[in-house]
Amino acid sequence: MLNFQYKGISQGKYIEGEIEALNNAEAAHKLKEKKVIITKLQEAKKKKVVTKKEKTSFTFGTGVKAQEILIFCKQFATMMRAGLPVLNTLEMLEGQTKRPPMKKIIQTIKKDLESGNSLAKCFEKHPKIFDTVVVNLIKAGEASGKLDTFLQKIVINLEKREKIKSQIKSALFYPAVLFSVAIMVTVFMLMNVVPTFVNMYESMGMKDDLPTPTAVIMSMSEFVRSSGGLFLLIFIILSVVGFKYLMSKNYIVKKTWHQIMLKLPIFGNLINKSILAKVSLVLGNLNQAGVDLIESIDIAKSVTDNVIVIEALENIKKGVFSGETLTDLFNKEKIFPATFSQLISVGEQTGSLDEMFGSIAIYYEEEFDVAVANLASLIEPIMIVFMGITIGGLMLAMYAPIFNVGAIIG
Repeated sequence: MLNFQYKGISQGKYIEGEIEALNNAEAAHKLKEKKVIITKLQEAKKKKVVTKKEKTSFTFGTGVKAQEILIFCKQFATMMRAGLPVLNTLEMLEGQTKRPPMKKIIQTIKKDLESGNSLAKCFEKHPKIFDTVVVNLIKAGEASGKLDTFLQKIVINLEKREKIKSQIKSALFYPAVLFSVAIMVTVFMLMNVVPTFVNMYESMGMKDDLPTPTAVIMSMSEFVRSSGGLFLLIFIILSVVGFKYLMSKNYIVKKTWHQIMLKLPIFGNLINKSILAKVSLVLGNLNQAGVDLIESIDIAKSVTDNVIVIEALENIKKGVFSGETLTDLFNKEKIFPATFSQLISVGEQTGSLDEMFGSIAIYYEEEFDVAVANLASLIEPIMIVFMGITIGGLMLAMYAPIFNVGAIIG
């Protein structure tokens, strides 16, 4: 038997001590039975528990699609649940995989596994394909002897994250298309329709006596048709590229932009709920897998690139070190609503934090679904009105002089 030192939270209080167990997984299991929320667990006299990731000799970039990773994990989980050995499963998946990038990854995993590496270590060598959440769940599966169960958790995790990403894309796609159409129609009219009116009003001797809206539209048409339009397009492209570069180099600019994104009308609420759902889902899965709370919070930062959320999670992690309760820590961070903190409080009091994080994830997934549905029903009429005002306003401005002449003659 080995001695393990632990720190954790029990009934809302910060505790620490030692426990005897055969291995780390058994120690975590014993503490969970005592309804202790683990914040740190390590073998006595061994300070170093969390090892740094090994640098891989190569990684794959965008050659592998998210859908391919999901299908691979689904098939892997199904075959493992059927009782097939890991190497046989990988051989079968290699044969079934058509696209070279994913096939090469499977080959590499199989080769590393045959060399004596653990499955988690094999997956860890591909950080751009399998993130820290996936790797840690595989570690937990190997340690507990329930790899098929944890592979299924990975599948559920990836499916939910992919669903959220897909819903956000779908919600933004329709308004983006309508906006693009409105811009293209406006440019077409400025370049082809407005010049016809310009010639007509010149022939009627009315060019110097036009209403202000009509004169403005004609000036815009002349600007777009001249080199000014090209310069404007180049300026817009350079501005977008420059802003992205500035975002990657200047932390303050990035943070300010992320704050704006979270406070945007309609869209900010959607982004916020999607982040809360993903963070709580990951925390629940990792906590259930026996991963230290501090490490779980650290890993949860990887599910979002929003620095406001990342900073909040970092503050919470530091607070856990100092012995504060999770409820108080989440309550301090404005990005997490009161409902989030209240549900965590229940989880701390009952010692079932992993289950509570799962409940929180379900709650915010449902909230996110409602937000997407509301956005879809709201955006359509807004964009139709926008197109009507843009195109209709332009046509009214061009016909205004004719209406004025008709009124004078009448």
